[in-house]
Amino acid sequence: MPKKRTIVLADEQTLFREGIVALCEATHQYRVIGQCGDGQSAIKMIAALAPDAAVLDLGLPRLYALAVIQKARLADSFPKFLVLSTRPDRKTVVEVLRAGANGYVLKNDPGSCLLQGLGEILAGSIYVSPQFELAKVFRGRAAPRWRETYEQLSAREYQVFNLLVQGLRGKDIADRLDLNQKTVSTYRTNLMTKLNIYDVAGLVKFAVRRKLIPLR
Repeated sequence: MPKKRTIVLADEQTLFREGIVALCEATHQYRVIGQCGDGQSAIKMIAALAPDAAVLDLGLPRLYALAVIQKARLADSFPKFLVLSTRPDRKTVVEVLRAGANGYVLKNDPGSCLLQGLGEILAGSIYVSPQFELAKVFRGRAAPRWRETYEQLSAREYQVFNLLVQGLRGKDIADRLDLNQKTVSTYRTNLMTKLNIYDVAGLVKFAVRRKLIPLR
């Protein structure tokens, strides 16, 4: 019998984690050897358990998933990374892959997509939710003016934007991205200048109207 591939799973919602554990282990191909609900715990588990793959929710508390990936990749060896998210925009896919992730699955994808994604990244490929066309993710194309401007945000500006519109304050954003507050403030100023929006309420409206975050 082939050896089961090992997985560390990080998602804030316990019930959601348990569903993924059951899905993975029902295949008899994967074994979840650690699970947690925040990014700080995820980075410790990855270092301690050396899994074959890490499945991370994009919006992990305490340390943002992209920061987890970037820190983990500083080690001599690191797992393949599959990121889970509700964000259906091209910019998010690009930034997740640029941060070093190997795959991106939307939380409203069927379970088969998660399993296919794990199989493909562990085989050395890149996997993106079938709700996207991978060939178009990095291909330049005509887009509305707002999207062109939004996609010009740097990786860090994008990350700060993403956390601002979730309602986080400067100190919390700094903690999640492992940055100091002054640096976060600089990124905030830069992204607001690029978007020509100068308050958080305006950023939230921008994100909601363009379906970058759900309307709550």
